[in-house]
Amino acid sequence: MTLRLYDSLSRSLRPLEPLAPPRVNVYACGPTIYGRAHIGNFRTFVAYDLLHRYLEWKGLEPRMVVNLTDVDDKTINGAAAAGTDLESFTEPHGEAFLHDADTLGIRPFFATPRATAHVDEMVRWIERLEEKGLAYRADDGSVYFRISAFPDYGRLSGNRADGEEGRSRIDADEYEKDDVRDFVLWKAAREVDREVGAVWPSPWGEGRPGWHLECSVLSCGALGETLDLHLGGEDLLFPHHENEIAQSEGATGKPFARAWMHTKHLRVEGQKMSKSLGNVFTVPELLERGHTPAAIRHLLVSAQYRKELNFTFDGLEGSARAVQRLVAIHRRLHEETTVAPDADAGLTPIATRAVEAFEAALDDDLNSSEALAALFGFLRDTNTALDRTGGVAGESELAGARDALDSMDRVFGILELALRPDEVDDDLATWVEDLIAQRREARAAKNWARADEIRDELTARGVVLEDTAQGTRWSV
Repeated sequence: MTLRLYDSLSRSLRPLEPLAPPRVNVYACGPTIYGRAHIGNFRTFVAYDLLHRYLEWKGLEPRMVVNLTDVDDKTINGAAAAGTDLESFTEPHGEAFLHDADTLGIRPFFATPRATAHVDEMVRWIERLEEKGLAYRADDGSVYFRISAFPDYGRLSGNRADGEEGRSRIDADEYEKDDVRDFVLWKAAREVDREVGAVWPSPWGEGRPGWHLECSVLSCGALGETLDLHLGGEDLLFPHHENEIAQSEGATGKPFARAWMHTKHLRVEGQKMSKSLGNVFTVPELLERGHTPAAIRHLLVSAQYRKELNFTFDGLEGSARAVQRLVAIHRRLHEETTVAPDADAGLTPIATRAVEAFEAALDDDLNSSEALAALFGFLRDTNTALDRTGGVAGESELAGARDALDSMDRVFGILELALRPDEVDDDLATWVEDLIAQRREARAAKNWARADEIRDELTARGVVLEDTAQGTRWSV
């Protein structure tokens, strides 16, 4: 089967056709590192990871490059407000992003280039555009891309930037330019730029690169002048990605990206995320509330990337229960099922159907919700089959069921997160075990209120209890 993705450029489902298979060159717009990435950002980054993992699952070799924007108005203003230089301000935010990404099970990227390390290449890129008549210098020393000289501008978004909507979304900067549609390639240095060390020499005077230019230079520098796939959030389609196409193809004369994949926004409790509503949450904030990385990841992959995802705390609780079901079936298949030479619980056809449905769903535009349905259908049918035999299965079919579960989770990465060794200090472990013992005594005395109080106290500390026939298990 072949993976087909919705290509924003052709506005159609198309097979992924890399130029030099099995390698797939993928560039994905990363975070601007001026603050902690929030859960809305991670909806997109987890979608990147799902694609990354699935390409590997299909036997391909993805080179996933995700940039870290460390010089733009937001980072410069943030550094100035903090009274520090640009690098000192952005470095901890970059580290925090990579830490949170690892917390959510996002695989390491092939490269995470930072704009400030490639300014010389950006200067040379602008010079190429100047030579072709696609860039011009303003009186203040800034340099702009001349959209009127690039006839294909607008083919990705359908917005040629000559209407009111287009004009409103073009860079609202303070620099001089010939046409309101033109976008900045090089920004002349301001006093605040000098204060934080965000200035570099150039043929046009001291300044810094424009945000749009950074992605073109970083992507082509890491992966070549034609990408197999370019990823990003839907808010970047215009003008950012439209501008990337113009300046990239203008400079190289080659197609910039063979396909484009855009992720839909995330809403929180049915509302748009905003600081004024107090619904902008980071990964550490969710962990402090007692939610687990596995549950957060489950919720983030529960809707296909092109569909709006409503992030709710009820949904997060539901995801926690789903994760426990995954942990339970893993334990049942690895620890609790009895092997009998002549047994046949019917696990083989269950595993085969599940993996086939899983692959068909993800081949259909990375439909993660349908693929999750295949995974949890496997759980249901496997449990039913084992219940019929009293927990007895043949050795070969049991190995196949284990392989099917592991195979599907290599893409979802949910069970992988849930089974990570807990970093629990001895004092916490002692406290938990003591409360579990007290709860056991309360239940034996039929003091259900006290038992519930203890469970609530543990839950408040992020401790999850699971009552089994072998006793109470717990995890953080």
